[in-house]
Amino acid sequence: MVYTEEMRAVSPTHPPAAWIGGKRQLASRLVGMISTIPHVTYAEPFVGMGGVFFRRPAAPRSEVINDRNGEVVNLFRILQRHYPQFMDTLKFQITSRREFERLKACDPATLTDLERAARFLYLQKLAFGGKVNGQHFGISHGQSARFNLNRLAPMLEDVHERLAGVVLENLDWSDFIDRYDRPGTLFYLDPPYFGSEDDYGKTLFGRDQFAAMAERLKRLQGRFILSINDVPEIRETFAGFAFHQAELTYSVGGGKGTAARELIVTDRNGSAPTKPSTRF
Repeated sequence: MVYTEEMRAVSPTHPPAAWIGGKRQLASRLVGMISTIPHVTYAEPFVGMGGVFFRRPAAPRSEVINDRNGEVVNLFRILQRHYPQFMDTLKFQITSRREFERLKACDPATLTDLERAARFLYLQKLAFGGKVNGQHFGISHGQSARFNLNRLAPMLEDVHERLAGVVLENLDWSDFIDRYDRPGTLFYLDPPYFGSEDDYGKTLFGRDQFAAMAERLKRLQGRFILSINDVPEIRETFAGFAFHQAELTYSVGGGKGTAARELIVTDRNGSAPTKPSTRF
């Protein structure tokens, strides 16, 4: 990649925890596609644990990440602004099914923001398959404890450094796009998969939102890349955009994988993008 005045090299790092639909297999292809599109603002409406965001090797001056899940945004805000205090909160935490169940039953509204972030990270690190909704304690045969601060601390420090200067939002995806859409913005969208809308919470994203999203993307001033499962309903909803097929293997918790197809949807199909203006 050639780094222009709009782009700078950054150090890729791992997301802080597992996340269902976390893009581990598809990330390198998505990152490659992102790198071919000149942009002065990078924006993610559905950041989750940042499976693509944190793996990018270059970034523009302006980066904005968003999620409707307030626990996600609180974790990133704490890692960004209160990293030393957060590490003190985690210092004596151990991997324990009993502790997992205790924290899962705890109402996050009764906790401080530091405690909320620690609870959320702990549950995500230990939940089977990186599930967000309906979590169960996961076990890994032949491996060490899954919540090990000696291994976790260096990665969290990298995440803390990577989040410097990044704007965090807690908006609905449509409000987020309306706020940041302009020439020079590149959106990467990773919405819940068709048929799995409730995996992230029953009130966060409805199936009707796919059609609304397709209509909004038709009016986009910036550019976009969207990743989604490859099903007929999605192909029909996003007809008119460019489709790029990906062959993957789905597996959960190290189990036997099953073949799957995903779609990468883009606004253009291989055309050379024009360089965006830096004047907004």
